[in-house]
Amino acid sequence: MDDAGTGTGYMKATFAAGCFWGVEAAFRKMKGVISTRVGYTGGQLNDPTYLDVCTGTTGHAEAVEITYDPAILTYRQLLAEFFHIHDPTTPDRQGPDVGCQYRSVIFYHDDTQRAAAESCMMHLDSGGRYRQPVVTHVVPVSEFFEAEEYHQQYFEKNKGTMCHILEKHGH
Repeated sequence: MDDAGTGTGYMKATFAAGCFWGVEAAFRKMKGVISTRVGYTGGQLNDPTYLDVCTGTTGHAEAVEITYDPAILTYRQLLAEFFHIHDPTTPDRQGPDVGCQYRSVIFYHDDTQRAAAESCMMHLDSGGRYRQPVVTHVVPVSEFFEAEEYHQQYFEKNKGTMCHILEKHGH
């Protein structure tokens, strides 16, 4: 599947795990990630802005769309990073960020991704890694609305700025 549409064999993955700044920065460090973009998906409003999504009324999640090379990086490795960088047991909250826009979601692009996500979550729940059940949603990808330019690669543009994801995991 050539999800990136470039004829290169690259694939896409889309995750929401709280504020997209730290999530994007963590994934950008992985070998095999070709590009990322942050935006909004999973809601009802067409072409939402950051201010729209911050109201918590549009249904969108702050998300990161990742283009990766499956010859270098597997989807399961992306899932492992996703579950490593956030707490998937807290509904509508990550660190200091509270609201449905910060919920934990895996937006799958095909049935293979869906099956891998569901398998990974079953393993996490049965393995006792967390005291509470995993509340991550696994839903089909919907239209992705790219966030405003100042949100893209935020930490690369704003050196020295930190967030709970990067502090907690030493990224």
